[in-house]
Amino acid sequence: MTYVESSALVAAILEGDAAAQASIRAAGQRVTSALTVAETSRAILRARTSGRITVQQERAATITLQRFIRRCHIVAVTEAILACVGRPFPVEPIRTLDAIHLATAQALGDPPVLVTIVTRDLRVRDNAAALGYRVE
Repeated sequence: MTYVESSALVAAILEGDAAAQASIRAAGQRVTSALTVAETSRAILRARTSGRITVQQERAATITLQRFIRRCHIVAVTEAILACVGRPFPVEPIRTLDAIHLATAQALGDPPVLVTIVTRDLRVRDNAAALGYRVE
């Protein structure tokens, strides 16, 4: 199973990060948080309103995001996940949104060794590795 964190999805869609694109397209089940959808949507909008991408590029990025959503299991940010966010993580400090991603991966219930977390965020990467997850 592959958990796709927001930074990797944004890198794949907006920056053309080939490694992130390959990880996200790899065979197997892909899972992400509803938070990833929100963060990626906002990143696309910010990129257009700041002039980083054109309206046509925004449209293409949004289509790519929608395609990803259709092919991915989206996990809601539940009260149980939010409760886990308040506990310490192996590598502190960690931002709240990053903790939500890690708590979501933990809520999947699979042993960490069976889950790969795809991220470009160093805090998520360090914590995921410390928790026993494979990281790409």
